[in-house]
Amino acid sequence: MNSHTNDLAAMTVEIDAASGFCFGVERAISRAEEALREQPEIFSLGDIVHNRIEVQRLERLGMRTVTHEQMPRLAGRSLLIRAHGEPPATYRRAEELGIRIIDATCPVVAKLQDRVVRAHRKMTPVGGQVVLLGKRNHAEVIGLTNQVASPTIVIEREEELDKIDFTRPVFFLSQTTQSIALFHRLAERMRERAADPGLITAHDTICRQVANRETHLEAFARRFDAIVFVCGRKSSNGKVLFEVCRGANPRSYNVEEAAELLPEWFEGVRSVGICGATSTPKWLMQEVADAVGRLGRAELPR
Repeated sequence: MNSHTNDLAAMTVEIDAASGFCFGVERAISRAEEALREQPEIFSLGDIVHNRIEVQRLERLGMRTVTHEQMPRLAGRSLLIRAHGEPPATYRRAEELGIRIIDATCPVVAKLQDRVVRAHRKMTPVGGQVVLLGKRNHAEVIGLTNQVASPTIVIEREEELDKIDFTRPVFFLSQTTQSIALFHRLAERMRERAADPGLITAHDTICRQVANRETHLEAFARRFDAIVFVCGRKSSNGKVLFEVCRGANPRSYNVEEAAELLPEWFEGVRSVGICGATSTPKWLMQEVADAVGRLGRAELPR
């Protein structure tokens, strides 16, 4: 299932063995499946994974996706905290409402949540600032910035460094799925702009399992005539990784499921690579690979 090659008369199709769920997402889905074997219905606070097709599969097993506003209806029920994590207030609210928590926070995210708390403890007595590289409205970032009452400055790009007061100490951290190169470039800019470079503390908290995929995918995409990148429309990680593929191979196509494949993409193509985001299940990449294989054998109408 990890790697798959179809030797066809005209075309070979290979699934990237390193693509698919990261450890945190895999763990969250396993926790959900385990709970659903013991009870007919559980609730996930937000999409368990940014992949509509996988969410639909879990819904058929009895998982329901809910919002924070719907929590009061869940007294006595089981609520899954997804890999992105949640702030302490969510756990307190669940306890008040008599909700059973299934905590599937990714261990890498949980460790970063603890680091955010410790960074604030360090910065508060010296009038410093905690700065986080991350996507402002992303669930993981919301969980991180709400670990403490003190404000955390969130930056997404270099132009936003103006939000920081460089006369004061800075403790710089990152959302787990950000670019390593961007984090280190911003840390360098902070040291250049600081009244005293010694006032800048930068802790690279990026998950290597996710970050290392960029280099790997770039090499993978170059090996094929065409690439089909499979990911959910909501996946921010998917958007980044698809652009990596497209940069390496202009004949890269992004689909959410096999039904979106177009025969003209594969005209004159002898090799196709199938890959995906950290939120893409292996079984879905396999379905897409099988459909591409059928197109290659001209089993579908052109």
